Amino acid sequence: MKTNALSRPALAGLVLVLCLSISFGQAPASVALPSAQARAKVKVAKEKQFVLDWLGQPPVVEKFGRISDSIWSYAELGLQEVKSSKLLADTLEQAGFKVERGLAGMPTCFVASYGSGKPVIGLLGEFDALPMLSQKGRVPAQDPLVSGAPGHGCGHNAMCAAAAAAAIAVKEAMDKFGLKGTIKVFGSPAEEIIASRPHMIRAGLFNDVDAVIDNHSGSGFGTSYGRGGNAVFSVIFSFKGRTAHGANAWAGRSALDGVEIMDIATNFLREHLDPAYRMHYVITEGGQAPNVVPDRASVWYYVRNSDERVEEMFERVLSCAKAGALASGTELLPPRFIAAAHQTHSNKAAAELIQKNIELVGMPVWTEEENAFAKALQKELKAREEGMPTKVDNLRTPSGVSFGGGSSDVGDVTLVTPTASIRFPGQVPGAIGHHWSSVACNYGSTAWKGLNAGAKAIAASAVDLMTKPEELKKLRIEFEEYAKKFPYKPFLPADAKPPLDLYEELMKKFGPMMEKYEIR
Repeated sequence: MKTNALSRPALAGLVLVLCLSISFGQAPASVALPSAQARAKVKVAKEKQFVLDWLGQPPVVEKFGRISDSIWSYAELGLQEVKSSKLLADTLEQAGFKVERGLAGMPTCFVASYGSGKPVIGLLGEFDALPMLSQKGRVPAQDPLVSGAPGHGCGHNAMCAAAAAAAIAVKEAMDKFGLKGTIKVFGSPAEEIIASRPHMIRAGLFNDVDAVIDNHSGSGFGTSYGRGGNAVFSVIFSFKGRTAHGANAWAGRSALDGVEIMDIATNFLREHLDPAYRMHYVITEGGQAPNVVPDRASVWYYVRNSDERVEEMFERVLSCAKAGALASGTELLPPRFIAAAHQTHSNKAAAELIQKNIELVGMPVWTEEENAFAKALQKELKAREEGMPTKVDNLRTPSGVSFGGGSSDVGDVTLVTPTASIRFPGQVPGAIGHHWSSVACNYGSTAWKGLNAGAKAIAASAVDLMTKPEELKKLRIEFEEYAKKFPYKPFLPADAKPPLDLYEELMKKFGPMMEKYEIR
């Protein structure tokens, strides 16, 4: 939808009236946009002011808020995000972007492009949900929509909407001011299983990109630079045995025994690993009846460590798998790589540029109802009852610890082009990641406000990179020097394929049950 930019005075007084619901299914509440006071203190380039004003218009806030809520309601798992991917790709296509779909061997992967030539600025967007987290929106106690179904416990619904909104805002500025260059949105499926970006890099999708702006939903508003998170190998180990009657078990070879012996061995291995290392697993297949010796069993492992040590650690886990097969008299099948990704190596110059725009945009203004919901959820979680955040974060500098925490395939992108990430607000402080409490607050008015603030910071940063060649040059010089010390080497084996079938059965089971709750 194309609308006229608002004047600065109009923007400063703008309040978008929607409607707050503490229950699922009603429209979100009054969405007061961030104050323009911070903007008044500094001189803002007309191109940047334009994208801030354009994104602040009530129809724009509502449009992308509803896109976020729709994707929240679809709650599609990795590489099954058919509706989510289509909604985003269609939205960008209707805005004038050229959209290529089904890329890098993944039907739900897309790249949307507008403009031509240099610089090429990329925006990352994710849209997959997590298993077992179904929850009603804006309800501060565990109450699933569909018991056992997926839910958006990491805010990817808001993240992809923020990237799309920012890209379209930049496109509008390009048209109005004749800006040269290309803006791209990388529709990246399956981030929760860390499974798309290495395949996208291998397919050459980032070859011509000069810089990338990533984003992630959270409770704060900030950015950081340096090395962080863990590298990860995500691998399924499968064992092949021989069936037999449970009463005549000596005639069989239990594949489940192979899995269990492997798990015992890896748990003994923990004693000899640094406490900061991470290793966890779930048994995905272990037989179907106690009186039939299972001839097939599988276990899915995450092995996490620093870039330098993750391969060595994986080899030790692989030795445990081989030991399980040897001890059980079964065959270890070739390990199936679901994912293998690097730590993040965020660009300092990019983070410093982004931080200025975060401070320019400022923290959204939350209503009494939004703070009341936040405090109710915090009370339920036994967290500090402080309501929603009021100030943006300071630029987060490296802690001195080079690894730890979670993993993301954004890490691989940071090693092929200068990249930094915007963490935008919307979630309640104290809400737990990958948990029903995050699902509850990734829907509705706070999510709308948070993604809108994030979209403004993304768009403003993209405009800076397109209009200030000296800023982009800083990113590129830093990146090229860093690449000499940390050249990109894919961890993903050359023969690995995207795991298109991984969540197929789960979505077949829960998709029809969830349809009646979909927001369109």
